[in-house]
Amino acid sequence: MDHFELRDGVLHAEDIPLPRIAEEIGTPVYVYSRATLERHAQVFADALKDIPRKHIAFAIKCNPNLGVLRVLARQGYGADVVSGGELERALASGMAPQDIVFSGVGKTRAELAQGLDRGIGQFNIEHEPEGVALAEIALAKEMTAPAVLRVNPDVDAGTHAKISTGKAENKFGVGIDAAPDIFGRLAALPGLQMRGVALHIGSQLTSLDPLEAAFERVGRLVADLRAAGHSITHVDLGGGLGVPYRPEDNPPSPADYGAMVARVTKDWDVTLMFEPGRVIAGNTGVLLTEVLWVKPGATNPFVIVDAAMNDLARPALYDAYHDFVAVKPTGEQMTASIVGPVCETGDTFARDRVIDTVESGDLAVFRTAGAYGATMASTYNSRSLVPEVLVDGDRYIKVADRIAASTIMAAERVPDWID
Repeated sequence: MDHFELRDGVLHAEDIPLPRIAEEIGTPVYVYSRATLERHAQVFADALKDIPRKHIAFAIKCNPNLGVLRVLARQGYGADVVSGGELERALASGMAPQDIVFSGVGKTRAELAQGLDRGIGQFNIEHEPEGVALAEIALAKEMTAPAVLRVNPDVDAGTHAKISTGKAENKFGVGIDAAPDIFGRLAALPGLQMRGVALHIGSQLTSLDPLEAAFERVGRLVADLRAAGHSITHVDLGGGLGVPYRPEDNPPSPADYGAMVARVTKDWDVTLMFEPGRVIAGNTGVLLTEVLWVKPGATNPFVIVDAAMNDLARPALYDAYHDFVAVKPTGEQMTASIVGPVCETGDTFARDRVIDTVESGDLAVFRTAGAYGATMASTYNSRSLVPEVLVDGDRYIKVADRIAASTIMAAERVPDWID
């Protein structure tokens, strides 16, 4: 459920008609619903009610807007971060340092030191040399770093290859068969508190079966580590639950996921950690755009909108689907390809799709754009960086400015030795 609904024939975000935002802010613009965000956060937390010890860390990479993060901080969420910049965003939003988990396969030594200095709650170590470096840095600071070892369970998540992270050929974690020896060597290092293991097999999962298979493998690893004399108090299960992008999509519900986790982990006696992202933020946002032109094509017309692949990259990157609907639908439909103004054939949102009939000047939205939307935006073709708006009932505020191409250009320099 979300709070983007038709009222008197006009699409609203909560109590705000979208044409008002288009008039006052301009297009393209991301529009987020606070009520939807809070509801999804509560639904996910409620789904874990049967798990006695848990920690939920929102995957900031999917939507790092400070307004969004502040809402989630007020819901009791921590943060899963993958860079020093995301770490600072989490802190700036009001999330407590001890509620922050630092993931990511390429942490620099400076970022490891930053995490220690900020007092974060956990480092997810991706490979042995990283753990050795973290131990050395912590020891030099006379500190102890709380850490878990990320393992790769070699389970196919059944998702798009570019967002699959748990197969043997993926870059993340250490092979699960090698994990006991690596864990043992890291646990012996002064400066590290090795307290458990982590995994994350992919994003936009549409079945619980791969997750259950991966969790069962990790459960056996936990037992083996304990048998070797290690204290295992935490297991990070990652995230990855999918959301419905198409009307016919039916991904697992958070409730079904929570029930599966409770069943599989009932004898683990650990604090379980979760890193939801898309399932919290995906349906929280839409990308509001204006139709520039309807151009005849060889078979079907092109609907050219003012949003482009630099504003919403997922279709160009993954051939991802986003539902496209008119803000003031007439009930009539047309078959068209939806494209943006960027000078790339890849700047295509949909090909030969049945959509609401639209004309030049009409407003429309790409739905389910609250995750991996604005966070992946760029200024390609010297376009402005897309703004973001947060709606709360009958009020809204711009939570990220439209950054003009001239502002970006002002940060550049022409060498004085070029004449």
